[in-house]
Amino acid sequence: MSSVKALVVILVGAAVTQFAAFGAGMPKVGDNAPDFSVAASDGRTVHLKDYIGKGNIILYFYPKDDTPGCTKEACGIRDTFDEFKGLNATILGVSFDSVASHKAFIAKYNLPFVLLADTDKSVAKLYGVANESSPVASRVTFVINKAGKIAFVDPKVNPATHATELRTVLNGLTQ
Repeated sequence: MSSVKALVVILVGAAVTQFAAFGAGMPKVGDNAPDFSVAASDGRTVHLKDYIGKGNIILYFYPKDDTPGCTKEACGIRDTFDEFKGLNATILGVSFDSVASHKAFIAKYNLPFVLLADTDKSVAKLYGVANESSPVASRVTFVINKAGKIAFVDPKVNPATHATELRTVLNGLTQ
């Protein structure tokens, strides 16, 4: 088995295991979104509270930079990024990768949004998608409304259709 295929098998298995183990601790629709501060790919420290009240927030957790599913997911959002801007949405991708890894991933695929370096797993733990022994975060997305409440949770993200699903959710929130 090639090393890429082996990595994919490991990541998929880890994601399934993580969801089963941590899904019960995830914030639910209607809950306040847990606040956090974390290093971002653009050199800033992102505080969720700074985005509350300004529009909807897509907070998507993914396993690893530059892997097949994560690349497909990120590029799907990239390819329709103008539509997300038109829906007044901020997109924040989160993984355990470093700021340097995020910068390389963004440069390689020309991603127009910020990635958050949750290297200590603190954000993933707040959102119930990982714990101390998790090798990667589960692939889970939260949509946080302008009021700071969880408006949508997808614990079974399909990277190929994720961007379309999110635009549908956001269209429903703006009406």
